[in-house]
Amino acid sequence: MDFDLNGGNKRVFNRLGGGGGGGGGGSNRSMAPTDTRQKVCFHWRAGRCNRSPCPYLHRELPGPGPGQGQGPGYTNKRVAEESGFAGPSHRRGPGFNGNSSSSWGRFGGNRTVTKTEKVCNFWVDGNCSYGDKCRYLHCWSKGDSFSLLTQLDGHEKLVSGIALPSGSDKLYTGSKDESLRVWDCASGQCTGVLKLGGEVGCVLSEGPWLLVGMPNLVKAWNIETNADQSLNGPVGQVYSLVVGTDLLFAGTQDGSILAWRYNTATNCFEPAASLTGHTLAVVTLYVGANRLYSGSMDKSIKVWSLDNLQCIQTLTDHTSVVMSLICWDQFLLSCSLDNTVKIWAAGEGGNLEVTYTHKEEHGVLALCGVHDAEAKPVLLCSCNDNTLRLYDLPSFTERGKIFAKQEIRAIQIGPGGIFFTGDGTGQVKVWKWCTEPTTASS
Repeated sequence: MDFDLNGGNKRVFNRLGGGGGGGGGGSNRSMAPTDTRQKVCFHWRAGRCNRSPCPYLHRELPGPGPGQGQGPGYTNKRVAEESGFAGPSHRRGPGFNGNSSSSWGRFGGNRTVTKTEKVCNFWVDGNCSYGDKCRYLHCWSKGDSFSLLTQLDGHEKLVSGIALPSGSDKLYTGSKDESLRVWDCASGQCTGVLKLGGEVGCVLSEGPWLLVGMPNLVKAWNIETNADQSLNGPVGQVYSLVVGTDLLFAGTQDGSILAWRYNTATNCFEPAASLTGHTLAVVTLYVGANRLYSGSMDKSIKVWSLDNLQCIQTLTDHTSVVMSLICWDQFLLSCSLDNTVKIWAAGEGGNLEVTYTHKEEHGVLALCGVHDAEAKPVLLCSCNDNTLRLYDLPSFTERGKIFAKQEIRAIQIGPGGIFFTGDGTGQVKVWKWCTEPTTASS
């Protein structure tokens, strides 16, 4: 279309962004390509830009100055729209009045920095330049009733099991990197690495025995005598191990639960039983109140009598994989990828019934019960948003939160108020409850 700049269409040209100076100069400016240097980097805003140099700005654009019309004010508005932020209230926060007196943001004077519940990726890599002014967290936890003692690096894949034998000065961790690592509790140094030739599904310490679930077998080591044994029989990965009365139980990938009994005369584990009923993999086992509880990928929980190893009840209230089970007093707690933690108690007829359902925003991966420095019960609840939440029981009041690079799948309680977490990157962290009673952070 040809514009008659000397006629009525001049007003149309001006509304489309043409310069008021007239002639071809205004036309050239209106047709110039967008300058990337006037765009704010979307990835920088999210705290994860890794381009160096980045063609976009790593700072917020200033607001339009007083008395400005379609100059810089118009350009900033356009840049905001092009960057994917719909309007001033979304990009700049509530209360923005269009000038540099905004109270939100990283820059200027003594502005308040609002922290989001996300760990800064640049801080993790050791190169965040914003320090205390960064809107993202520069720590691995939120809450002041516990603290991080140290971090154990060495595994290259997800940590699937942590064991601390009673009275031992060694910590054992197993991983999907097909290794078992031994750590000295005094120095925090890795003192040994055992290559197993298969992914570790779980690790259990019971008496002098260290037991490791692997594909198609369970490896057993006596840490006192250095004797070892391979327990054959499982089909597929062994995801869970637990001891009840005089039996060792293993939850397997094919949906069965295998049991072995230790023979003191031969110093060997001998097959004792096979419990069937689940239609998919058994991923969690727990023993309490003379019962064996099993949770499965088939979304069900089965209750087995330890007297005769018969299934006495099947619970089907979860709508996705049952990931973890624990017993607390007279209650059974279960969690699932359906974003819930369910509390079960025996009804009048003796069968378990749901008495309370706690809802999370994400799937729940693991549960662990612990007592804090004041001996109050706390539930550790790992979710698949790479966090572990700490809740006071029975109120489910949030006590704090632990962050990780990837999901936390292994939790282990130690002596003296210590607990351990292992995540998907292979990191093991050691935490400790504060000895002085404190108020939980908001």
